Amino acid sequence: MNIGVIANLAKPAAAATLGELARVAGELGATLVACDRQTARLAPGARFVTPARLAKAVDVAISLGGDGTVLQTVRTLDGAPTPLLGINLGNLGFLTGVPDAKATDALRAIVAGAYDIAVYPLLEARLLNTTGRKRRLPARALNDIVLGWGASPRATMIELEVNHSPVASFVCDGMIVATPVGSTGHALSAGGPILHRDTATLLIEPICPHALGNRSVVIPNTDVIGLRIATPRKKLLLSIDGCTQGWIGGNDLIEIRTAPETVRFIHLSDYSWFRLLSQKLHWRGSSADPK
Repeated sequence: MNIGVIANLAKPAAAATLGELARVAGELGATLVACDRQTARLAPGARFVTPARLAKAVDVAISLGGDGTVLQTVRTLDGAPTPLLGINLGNLGFLTGVPDAKATDALRAIVAGAYDIAVYPLLEARLLNTTGRKRRLPARALNDIVLGWGASPRATMIELEVNHSPVASFVCDGMIVATPVGSTGHALSAGGPILHRDTATLLIEPICPHALGNRSVVIPNTDVIGLRIATPRKKLLLSIDGCTQGWIGGNDLIEIRTAPETVRFIHLSDYSWFRLLSQKLHWRGSSADPK
């Protein structure tokens, strides 16, 4: 079995975890495959391939780091059906279901085929500029597509449409369109709800709206969302899973929809989404005496 590995080498535990994974992979007759030469050097016996070839060279992929490393791995797989497991080398890590202390146990389970697969949708965006030309942007999002961070501190007006029908105009600092997986990311920080990952929905979350009536909107993920900057001469930065895609000007239209590609996540036998939420959000329930 060929197992791809993408690691955040800035994490203090990365080198030791790579070494342990390489040792156990050798015992199991599996081969680690890296698309970064330093990662390959830290995992003795690993094979190096270019990032463009990784998805075709491996049976599964492992991400070592935090949520950002998982998103990097998703971008590298580029819509391929390769299953992915996130191993957490940090603190938060909503997308990483396995702590680094259990990395080798996870590797043994993968080689034994003792896991389930959950399939999650991706988002894609198309830009329709003032010339009428529409183009699909190269990146896809597992978490969210965000329009915000303007060059001016002034609020802007963003027009929202769903399925090409006008919905509302929001005076705000920006807009987040998130998947259920991404609802625990930027959208949660902006005050949005937590969506169960298995729901077929999209979340529209205004950033710092200037009206109390502007709230989160949850719609079916079969709908097409349109965002247009209505403020003249105002530009906002477009971000797809935290990666900058450039400035969007007034009257440019961003269309966001569910992509045909998906991401396949590996869940081990003890995985629980609610337990993950409880751990990451430090839910403890009431401490009051029930008497």
